[in-house]
Amino acid sequence: EMESKVSEGGLNVTLTIRLLMHGKEVGSIIGKKGETVKKMREESGARINISEGNCPERIVTITGPTDAIFKAFAMIAYKFEEDIINSMSNSTATSKPPVTLRLVVPASQCGSLIGKGGSKIKEIRESTGAQVQVAGDMLPNSTERAVTISGTPDAIIQCVKQICVVMLESPPKGATIPYRPKPASTPVIFAGGQAYTIQGQYAIPHPDQLTKLHQLAMQQTPFTPLGQTTPAFPGRSLGSVAGKQRSSVVSPLPALTMFPCICPGLDASPPASTHELTIPNDLIGCIIGRQGTKINEIRQMSGAQIKIANATEGSSERQITITGTPANISLAQYLINARLTSEVTGMGAL
Repeated sequence: EMESKVSEGGLNVTLTIRLLMHGKEVGSIIGKKGETVKKMREESGARINISEGNCPERIVTITGPTDAIFKAFAMIAYKFEEDIINSMSNSTATSKPPVTLRLVVPASQCGSLIGKGGSKIKEIRESTGAQVQVAGDMLPNSTERAVTISGTPDAIIQCVKQICVVMLESPPKGATIPYRPKPASTPVIFAGGQAYTIQGQYAIPHPDQLTKLHQLAMQQTPFTPLGQTTPAFPGRSLGSVAGKQRSSVVSPLPALTMFPCICPGLDASPPASTHELTIPNDLIGCIIGRQGTKINEIRQMSGAQIKIANATEGSSERQITITGTPANISLAQYLINARLTSEVTGMGAL
């Protein structure tokens, strides 16, 4: 009953559907000087927003009453079919590939979409003629999954209608962490196969932009005391020092000593200062990286000057001198720690 109401546009519920598109597809939707998307907005009555950013993938968000959403989807599906026909006229391909759209759906709703033993998704495939696939894994740093729909524009429109019914009948459970595509060229800190940036005293998965690092480092509270864990690295010590004494880092970082971290309450334009830390010889390689790539990355990201002393005979340690503002220094220390943690705990090299 709900389905018939929805398909007639009689159910005046505002829905938001998110689509994941490649740059080329987004270009096609936007059109010259934004004319195509403007026309789609006007004719469908739906709000169509396209995520910002120099990313290989973009999120297209369509919001409005169900009938407006279906009109917008129809226009997108037909536009993509037009693109396929145009590209075929310049190629030798004889069979026309289907139109493909990727929805981004909260993982908590995917169970209802699949149904018991796959019954719901099978029903949608059979009644619409569209191919529907729900990704097994969540999209990076989110609680959303990609749902790929392919077929003729008409099959896709019918399929989207049925998916909307399921989403209305089974709202998301709990908080949804939305998927945000990563910029193509932003440097990111990797540890344990996960991308992080620093916010306050925590390493937060998946940065929107790394340029905020310095501001964040300026506002930070001291790092987690030794032996405790941070949310980003459950069950592992980051090995950062927050004490007032020169300290040795607890296992799993053997023989690693560091001077104290900078504490908060910094001036607006703090003077440059110097900090020194000592690293065991056998761990220095993971900080320097191949041909100095890692240490250069740390220098670039922290804005600090970092000098590594030459190995002295008979010593099992190397001196590292970090110069810069307190924010630069604490950020450099964090990045060095993240490298050491990933190395020592076997979380994998970058």
